[in-house]
Amino acid sequence: MAKKQFKAESKRLLDLMINSIYTHKEIFLRELISNASDAVDKLAYKALTDDQVGLDRGDFKITLVPDKEQRTLTISDNGIGMTKEELEANLGTIARSGSLQFKQELAQKDEGDKTDIIGQFGVGFYSAFMVADRVTVVSRAYGSDEAWKWESAGADGYTLTACEKEAVGTDITLHIKDNTEDDDYDPYLETYRLDELVKKYSDYIHYPIVMEMEHSHQKPKPEDAPEDYRPEYETVKEWETLNSMVPLWQRPKSELKDEDYNQFYKEKFGDWEDPLAVIHTSAEGMVEYKALLYLPARAPFDFYTREYQKGLQLYSSGVLIMDKCADLVPDCFSFVRGVVDSPDFSLNISREMLQHTRQLKVIAANLEKKIKAELLKLQKDDREKYEKFWSAFGRQIKYGVVGEYGAKKDLLRDLLLFWSSKEGKNTTLAEYKARMAEDQPYVYYLCAESVEKAAKLPQAERILDQGYEILYLTDEVDEFIMNTLAELDGKAFKNVNDNDALPESDEEKAASEKKAEENKDVLDFVKEALGDRIKEARVSKILKSAPVCMTSDGPVTLEMEKYFQRVDPEQAKFMKAQRVLELNPDSGAFAALRAALDSDKELAGTYAEILYDQALLIAGFPLEDPSRYTELVCSLMK
Repeated sequence: MAKKQFKAESKRLLDLMINSIYTHKEIFLRELISNASDAVDKLAYKALTDDQVGLDRGDFKITLVPDKEQRTLTISDNGIGMTKEELEANLGTIARSGSLQFKQELAQKDEGDKTDIIGQFGVGFYSAFMVADRVTVVSRAYGSDEAWKWESAGADGYTLTACEKEAVGTDITLHIKDNTEDDDYDPYLETYRLDELVKKYSDYIHYPIVMEMEHSHQKPKPEDAPEDYRPEYETVKEWETLNSMVPLWQRPKSELKDEDYNQFYKEKFGDWEDPLAVIHTSAEGMVEYKALLYLPARAPFDFYTREYQKGLQLYSSGVLIMDKCADLVPDCFSFVRGVVDSPDFSLNISREMLQHTRQLKVIAANLEKKIKAELLKLQKDDREKYEKFWSAFGRQIKYGVVGEYGAKKDLLRDLLLFWSSKEGKNTTLAEYKARMAEDQPYVYYLCAESVEKAAKLPQAERILDQGYEILYLTDEVDEFIMNTLAELDGKAFKNVNDNDALPESDEEKAASEKKAEENKDVLDFVKEALGDRIKEARVSKILKSAPVCMTSDGPVTLEMEKYFQRVDPEQAKFMKAQRVLELNPDSGAFAALRAALDSDKELAGTYAEILYDQALLIAGFPLEDPSRYTELVCSLMK
């Protein structure tokens, strides 16, 4: 039989197929199984209207037969089969899809929902040449007594000859390549590896994918076995169904229990702990999809590292396309695990990547809303679980608020938790707002390294004495959040360190200005003694009983300075806060400072140094010279 040449610039196109279109060689099995499933779908559809088919849905299957000795792998189906003309048309013309043609014909009949054809590009078959140096296809079409064999070793062409085949369907035999220094092809002849690939890519093909598997069984114990008898084992071969066929997300919610969802989650995503919540949703209409999403109970060990890859598993009609599709979830919800299945995804020719289409954006936007709604429901109905979620992933929500220039702040605001000075526990912003006094001018916050330290900061005293609630911010990103949000339902966020945190009457302003003027000589002396370490020494409006604290002027706050010191030491050199030493003129320490200034300037200088170091310690900064501080304190004990 003379060889026939492929059409459509075959050599160049087939070379592209083998070397460029697919990222991973293992994809070939997914493609060939998908083709087999399409063939079965076509005959199953025909069986709905033709009693002569003689098969119902339970009779259809796809069979895998590896042969190590012959170095072949055969994928067989009992689907519609192909005639000589169809073999030549579909396999002799690269990128011609019989499945696509079938779908188009159904669409014209308005019957597209009666089958779930996967193929559309007509190139998947040729992925076989990534692992095989020769491919043989034997097919017998339904309604025909003839069978035909198509065979090719690649771009040099193919042969098409008559042959014998007992039953309707198609057998594709791959003659697996020999191993090379760079590539190992032996795993594609191993049952365990084929089993893995089926479960990874084709677990939800609607028909059984069967293969003969070896198992070790214990032999029956002989009746006359001696007392020291040891069990004997034998290896037997058994036909097994490799795929589960019906995905959990395709089943009605009414049929599923919590145990079903939890078991699927643990098996699919390798977690040992039940998820905190499950989102099982679907949509029809302009965009059709089904999704099964999970909120994990704790963060993976690498979650807050650059190595962590977010994304949902993407399926198209039950076939795995991508293991982690990042475009389906925003970064703020990167902790969500799950699957999305849609026939509407626009895929690239290899079906390994998505095209960025309107459908994708619509699905992503819908899932975003569903995730937020589920988190709010958890927050309301099971606060203990939500607190657990927050402990694991709250930081990611916070990063989401400040990321992308605050684009997600409205989406995420209601999910935030901060520690409440009044409640002694985490609170939402909405809960804080509901407790606010009518005369409270601002939503107050205070930054510190911990709740314990925040509660002891002297600048909080005057706010708390007014009966106002303070949010204690203990994460490095928290202050950026307040700047991003700016206000809460018309009430501005206000740092308790700000001089105007409490409104002043004209009399109070006049009194403050008088105190500053009366003590100008002390303030000037402190500034001179400390030099460039501070921008200014100031009579404090924010201290009530404590003698000293440190604040800042300008856009860079003390907490921002500490943040940059931790995350980017080089950049931190240029991100310094302009430090202001706040002194309480009514404190005993200030009185001692003034007295020393009048009698002993050296002692007054010592007091200034000590007060500065104390302010650093209160603010959570390391002392610039701990030994010097110790000497100064001890010098007063003489």
